[in-house]
Amino acid sequence: MATTATAPMKIVCDRTSLVDALTMASSVVVSRTTVPVLLCVKLTASDGSLRVESTDQDIRLSLSLPSVQIHSDGEALIPADKLAQIVRSCDDSTLAIEMEKHIVTVKGDDAKFRIYGYDPKEFPSDRNHTDMPTEFEVSAGALRRMITRTVFATAADNTRYAFNGVLLERKARKLRMVATDGRRLALARGECSGPADGDATCIIPTKALNVLNRLLDDPEAGVRVARDRNRICFTVGESATLVSSLIEGSFPPFDDVLPKDHDLSGTFDTAEFAAAVKRAALLTNEESRGVRMAFGATGIVISSRAAEMGDAEIHLPALSWSGGDVEIGFNPGFITDVLRIADTTEVTVELKAPNRPGVVKVGSDFTYVIMPVNLPG
Repeated sequence: MATTATAPMKIVCDRTSLVDALTMASSVVVSRTTVPVLLCVKLTASDGSLRVESTDQDIRLSLSLPSVQIHSDGEALIPADKLAQIVRSCDDSTLAIEMEKHIVTVKGDDAKFRIYGYDPKEFPSDRNHTDMPTEFEVSAGALRRMITRTVFATAADNTRYAFNGVLLERKARKLRMVATDGRRLALARGECSGPADGDATCIIPTKALNVLNRLLDDPEAGVRVARDRNRICFTVGESATLVSSLIEGSFPPFDDVLPKDHDLSGTFDTAEFAAAVKRAALLTNEESRGVRMAFGATGIVISSRAAEMGDAEIHLPALSWSGGDVEIGFNPGFITDVLRIADTTEVTVELKAPNRPGVVKVGSDFTYVIMPVNLPG
């Protein structure tokens, strides 16, 4: 029988599972809005499971909790922050939740909370995504790796909207994800399964990918990716679905900016390289954001100087180096960003000249291009 907004919902659920679901759903909820229902999560108890939904109207997340005792089907629309705070504050292993006349009661062994909610009918309706054609399937581990390697390089807020997301490109069973903020570019490669004759591209918002990344905690889970003209849908296993609007616009022709003629190359210990750059960056400021890197056969000398603060000089040996010597300036934050997400013990650095972009490579499936900065003589 179909549920209605006035149906008295009664469930008992595992508190830990509910905390995890509410934390995830809250990452979609907007922080400020004049529409109160967008600050809420919708709970739907039916068919032996509890569904937790949230939306900011561009992204919609649906999570299913199967280990729930449902005594009465129904729906509830509750402010996300208050419900999450209450559930986290309880020490009980299970919680009883009831909803009647838009008032939700949460009961533990020694506490009872009543929260004033809203009519579930006010929650934005779900545009049907089940009929979206499947583009491909990929493992959660592979997709998470590609997202982690690119999403950090997107622009925080750029009028060129394509910079505020990540390009997903599929050619047959090969995947590429690319992100740029105009000063650096991250490109990750992977593989998928599905029709061998399909090519497609789209730009996915950064927020949607950050939420999706948190859903991919089981690397062995399968992810089905479906898409229509302006939306993309990720179905993770049997319990989570994320639907997001796509960014309209054209992504810059990134293949044209990938350096192809570098003749200076070396490998360095990832952790030691990151530590050296962080130490050199201690003596930089707003006026002198760059660090100078002198590459040569013996390694790198990383130096920095800031007026009225001082200077630093850090020596880092190279594991290998081919080519001559070169000095180049880089934003240290852009270097540490890529070294933080590198999942190998060694990275490769490729250079051409002080005024040409540098490249950091992690294995054969990740390339990071970074523009140099001008440093005072």
